[in-house]
Amino acid sequence: MLALFHAFSTKCALMRRAVNTGDDELAYALDRELGPLFTAIIEYRASSALEIYMQLQFVSNIIRDEADDRASVIRNAQALSVLIDRYFAGSSAPASDSLVVLPALKTDPDAEEFDRGRLLNDTILDSLPDRVVVVTRDYRYLYSNAANGEYRKMKPIELIGRHVKEFIGSEFFEQTAKQKLDACFAGENIDHVFRDDMTETSGMALRCRMTPLRDDKGGIFAALLTLQDVNAKTNALVG
Repeated sequence: MLALFHAFSTKCALMRRAVNTGDDELAYALDRELGPLFTAIIEYRASSALEIYMQLQFVSNIIRDEADDRASVIRNAQALSVLIDRYFAGSSAPASDSLVVLPALKTDPDAEEFDRGRLLNDTILDSLPDRVVVVTRDYRYLYSNAANGEYRKMKPIELIGRHVKEFIGSEFFEQTAKQKLDACFAGENIDHVFRDDMTETSGMALRCRMTPLRDDKGGIFAALLTLQDVNAKTNALVG
């Protein structure tokens, strides 16, 4: 599924570039390719809570991004309805119990990891001032909250499937970030400070906390990263 998300976000980026450069023919061709990709993502039958969440978040982000286009909202709402019917219709349990497969954030301030089988709550994380991302074991974005998207000047959905070194540079990735992420994937909780030299705020000191995310079998499938400006007054942390 991650490959589908990556292909979709890549073609979206290419289409925006084509529109900005006035290449209408290329933009039209890419737009035609996005339709089948969207359909493939919706038709994909998730085999885990993680994949269900990814599909629902994908459609939710599309609805939010295309809120000004009534036709798109109707089409995407129908896609969301298909997913909800597929995974939750006919359940004998109350809706609130069925939705336990969706993200739920621990409230225990001393907790260092999320409950097994639980993921992230998009609404909660999007309301945080800190940048929050989830990185998979192959070093690609699985999730980005709104604050991180704004920092990167991209929509959160455009980051899904992209390799982290695209945003932090190959040198920093190989010399520092990869080692930290590998330690997190091995079960460690990481807390370190580094300087961001890849954006217009180059030189900003950032604190990065990495927390392992585990599936329902106890295996670590990703790392939750919370990034903060160390000089910021607000120090709300996740985990």
